[in-house]
Amino acid sequence: MWRHIFLMLGLLASAWLFGDRVFDWYQGNTIKLKTDPPKSEQPRSLLADTPEQSCFCHLTGVLDDCFCDIESIDSFNNFKIYPRVKRLTERDFFRYYRVNLKRPCPFWPDDGHCSNRDCNVEPCPESMIPVGIKSGNFNKYSKAAAPVSDVASCERPTDLGAINSTLSNQSKEAFVDWDRHDDAQDHFCEIDDESSPDAAYVDLLLNPERYTGYQGPSAWRVWNSIYEENCFKPRSVYRPLNPLAPTRGDDDGEGFYNWLEGLCLEKRVFYRLISGLHTSINMHLCSQYLLDEGWGKSVWGPNVQEFRQRFDPAETKGEGTRRLKNLYFLYLIELRALSKVAPYFDRSFINLYTGNNQEDGATKDLLLQIFNETRAFPMHFDESSMFAGKKLEAKILKEEFRLHFKNISRIMDCVGCSKCRLWGKLQTQGLGTALKILFSEKEIQSLTENSPTSAFQLTRQEIVALLNGFGRLSTSIHQLHVFRSLLKGKR
Repeated sequence: MWRHIFLMLGLLASAWLFGDRVFDWYQGNTIKLKTDPPKSEQPRSLLADTPEQSCFCHLTGVLDDCFCDIESIDSFNNFKIYPRVKRLTERDFFRYYRVNLKRPCPFWPDDGHCSNRDCNVEPCPESMIPVGIKSGNFNKYSKAAAPVSDVASCERPTDLGAINSTLSNQSKEAFVDWDRHDDAQDHFCEIDDESSPDAAYVDLLLNPERYTGYQGPSAWRVWNSIYEENCFKPRSVYRPLNPLAPTRGDDDGEGFYNWLEGLCLEKRVFYRLISGLHTSINMHLCSQYLLDEGWGKSVWGPNVQEFRQRFDPAETKGEGTRRLKNLYFLYLIELRALSKVAPYFDRSFINLYTGNNQEDGATKDLLLQIFNETRAFPMHFDESSMFAGKKLEAKILKEEFRLHFKNISRIMDCVGCSKCRLWGKLQTQGLGTALKILFSEKEIQSLTENSPTSAFQLTRQEIVALLNGFGRLSTSIHQLHVFRSLLKGKR
C-alpha cells in the first residue's frame, strides 16, 4: 500500500513541476507577443542582412552582355585556373618585368611621389636576371624550324644597315620610325622603350601588389581622368563614373546606368573593363593590407572592414555589387583572349626562354595546361558581336576604342606611387595585349606551324603582362572566396 502511495505522490510532484514550467513558458511568450512590435516595425538593425549576405547576396547569376554565370566562373577559376596560374607567375620567365617607372606624366605637372616606404620599388640587380631574358631572345627557335630568310625578316629593323649601307642615318631612322608606327597600329597600350636607360627589370615576387597608403588628390586625379575623360561619357551625365568621386546630391546612379545601357555594346564593354580593372586593384589592396607594423616583420593580410567599405552595397550605395560583377566580366574577356592565343604557343619552336632548358620546358608545359583549360571552358565571351556593324563605322569605332584605352595606359605614368605605377602599367598592358589578341583573329588563324610570321607577334613584355595581368584577376576572384569565408565567420 505504501508503495502505491509513494508512486501517486511522485506523479503529482512531476505534474506540478511540468505544469509550472509550461505556465512560465506560456506567460513569457504571451508577454513577448504583447510587447514586441510587429516585424515591419522593428529597428532596421535587427532585420539587416549579415555582413556576408550584404556583400554577396546579389553577386550571383548570369552576367550582363554575356551568357556565363558567376558560380561557374568561381568553380572554374578557384579549382582549375588559380592554382596553375599562381605557379606559372612564380617561374623565372614571368617574374621579371622590364619597365620604365621614370617616364614623366604627359597630362599634368608632376605633383610629387608617394613618400611611404611601401610605395618604393626595388629594381632587380642585373646579375640576378636570367641570361636568356637579358638577351631578349624570349621565343628562341632552331634553324631547322625556322628558315634563315624568316629569321632575317623578323630581325630586319635591327639589321637595317646591312640591307642597304648607302642609306643615310636619317633615312634609317625614318624607316625604323615607320616600322614602329605600323606595329603601333595593333597596340592598345603605350609601350615602354626597353632600350631606355631608365628602364629596369623588376622582380614582381619581391615587389608584390598590396596596400601602400597611396591616396588623396593625386590618386583621385588619376582615376578621375580615366573615368571622366576616357569612358565615352558626355558632360551632361552628372553621375560620376569614378567610384572614388563624391556623389552629386541624391542621385543614386540610376540615371547614369540608364544612360550606360543605352550605349552601344562596345562602349558599354569599355566602361565595364575599366571598372573591372579598378575593382581588381582594390581587391588586391583589401587582401594584402598592412595589419601590423611591429618591431619585426610587417604583417599583411585580408582586411574585412576595408573590403566592406569598398564593396558592401550598404557602404557604396549599391555600387559594390556592380563593381564585383565587372571584375567577373573582365575575367571573361581575358580568359577568352588566352583561349584564342593558344595556337601561337602551341607551335614547337616557341620557347619561353631563360637559358635554363629544364626550367623553360616545365614553364611551357604549365602554360599549355592553362591554355587547355581555357579552351575547355564552355561559356566564353563572344567578341564577334563587337564592331560587327557597317565596315566603315565599325572601323572608326574600333580605332576610337583603341585610342581611348591607349590614353589610359599613358595615364599610368601619372601615378605618384612607384609600386602602384608598376602594377598599374603591367595590368593595363596585360589587358591591352588581351584586346590585341581578341581583334587579331585572322592573323592568328594564318600562323604557320614551323616558322614565325610578322602577321602576329607578341613581345616578351606582352606575354609577361598578359599572364601576370590575368593572374591578378584570378587572384581577385579567389580572394572573394576568402572574404566570403571571413564574413561568414563574423556572422
